[in-house]
Amino acid sequence: MYYRHASRATSNRQDVDISTYPPERIRNFSIIAHIDHGKSTLADRLLELTGVISKTGKNKQVLDKLKVERERGITVKAQSASMFYEYQGQQYLMNLIDTPGHVDFSYEVSRSLAACQGTILLVDAAQGIQAQTVANFYLAFGEGLEVIPMLNKVDLPTAEPERAAQQIESTFEIDSSRILHMSAKTGLGVDQVLPAIIESTPPPSGSIDRPFKALLFDTWYDKYVGVVSLMAIKDGCIKKGDRIVSSHSQTKYEVSEVGIMYPEPTPTTSLQVGQVGYITCNMKSIAEAHVGDTFYKEKQPVDPLPGFVPAKSMVFAGVFPIDADEFNRLDESIQKLTLNDSSVSVHKETSAALGQGWRLGFLGTLHMDVFRQRLEEEYDTNVLITAPTVPYQIKFRDGTTKYIRTPADFPDAHTMQETVEATMEPYVAATAIFPEQYLGQMLELCTMRRGEVQNHTFIDESRVLLKCRLPMAEIVTDFFDQLKSKSQGFASFDYEEAGYEASDLVKMEVLLNNEPVDALAAVMHRSNVVTMGRDIAKRLKEVIRRQLFDIIIQTAANGKIVARETVKQLRKNVTAKCYGGDITRKMKLLNKQKEGKKKMKKFGKVELPQEAFLSIMTAKK
Repeated sequence: MYYRHASRATSNRQDVDISTYPPERIRNFSIIAHIDHGKSTLADRLLELTGVISKTGKNKQVLDKLKVERERGITVKAQSASMFYEYQGQQYLMNLIDTPGHVDFSYEVSRSLAACQGTILLVDAAQGIQAQTVANFYLAFGEGLEVIPMLNKVDLPTAEPERAAQQIESTFEIDSSRILHMSAKTGLGVDQVLPAIIESTPPPSGSIDRPFKALLFDTWYDKYVGVVSLMAIKDGCIKKGDRIVSSHSQTKYEVSEVGIMYPEPTPTTSLQVGQVGYITCNMKSIAEAHVGDTFYKEKQPVDPLPGFVPAKSMVFAGVFPIDADEFNRLDESIQKLTLNDSSVSVHKETSAALGQGWRLGFLGTLHMDVFRQRLEEEYDTNVLITAPTVPYQIKFRDGTTKYIRTPADFPDAHTMQETVEATMEPYVAATAIFPEQYLGQMLELCTMRRGEVQNHTFIDESRVLLKCRLPMAEIVTDFFDQLKSKSQGFASFDYEEAGYEASDLVKMEVLLNNEPVDALAAVMHRSNVVTMGRDIAKRLKEVIRRQLFDIIIQTAANGKIVARETVKQLRKNVTAKCYGGDITRKMKLLNKQKEGKKKMKKFGKVELPQEAFLSIMTAKK
């Protein structure tokens, strides 16, 4: 229904006047929770309650606007919506930001919190506190936001609101009497949410009399107007026709439209202090938009806001076009998509096997998979993604340090022996929450992945919070699958960067007929080389198509062959026409075929299908 509302707003072009809302009657808040705890459903009910969308019963995750979000049933992109709400005889402007719940999209959460003064901490009454609940709480706590705890899904037969409330009180030291009980799906208790936000959340600070200052915290690309910027107004006001300046680039722009998300872009007469809205200003180049930038009016400079700490990529992967002719089109698509997802780092690279492409940095493997799906669905591009790697460090004896983002940059065996002092790999501080009966399996999984258990505590009588240190390389493949399998789906997992530690790393290469395939090379711990080498060779044997000559698959590390498999040649039966006679006649034909196969092997090339790369990505440990 919100599409119809949006079309009405754009067709009338009757700008909404929100200048009558001073900061005292504005509340900016977000919803944070673990994945699948009901954030988007609660946002639907609040939008219905305030009349932004009609109560048809068909509203499901209205703010999940991306196709990938609807297909996967998760939020991957923070979305904002403005609402008007009357409380105790006064009209309030409520700006809501719905945030993702998965650890891979925590950068979206941190940026959204910078535009808020309060946040709803939503906890599933049936599942209780999960790993990402803890992580998001401390993100909000670190920003100094007012945290309003709420229990969702209290109507479920399996709900245990008293136990979940006790977990919140013991883990976060929040008085359980402050916790609201509700069901976002049925609407039970939702009418208490907005009054609680108005009472508990402080209004935004700032003054309309000060010079205009705004924080750019999100952007997207529109093919008609160019770059659209979502801003939080910290001081002053802005309207159509004003000229603004970027603190980052000092570029000047003329504002062509201002408005709020209602939930689609809806023009307003102005945006004032404390409000959150979008601005279009004829910003045509994607490179001009910098998330965290401060904008001010021309000839009225201000001190720039602190901005955001750049996202630190945890996983790197090579992205290449299937067809080399699509390179320029894919380059433009990646630029537009990274405008909407600023946590992705982009560097161009060239592969001998795959040609020109990019080395992209992501916050996790789900983030990488969602980015690939958005490229294919939103921009109609076909891409090939290589196996994910993590950034390693090489310490040389002369005191210098080098970061390794791709296996091709890893030193060879001679260099390692002569000049390298130590190899370092990134570690993460991991948190897992699960029922106590799975404690043994979780400890086993942690130690199998070269982890170090730090401590485990009971958050209530039946649930355990486990903290451990793990190498990042051990969790970028099938770690989550193993975690869910060993806990029958009950465990939740969260992690954050914890620095680098010395590790015995080697580079494992894949050779096809003695030719190295750089796209399949990998850096790993020495203890994994034999197991992974044999597994990769077997997997490649299954997916590489047979040719008219033998294909020898080998994996090697430090100049030593670890494993070998052979894809047998397709062979015509050249002796079929011989119905007897001397054996030398058959041998002559077979030797002639053998010579032809040798020549073919010398000049023939092995083509690797995309399944080969996907097979390596999903290799089980």
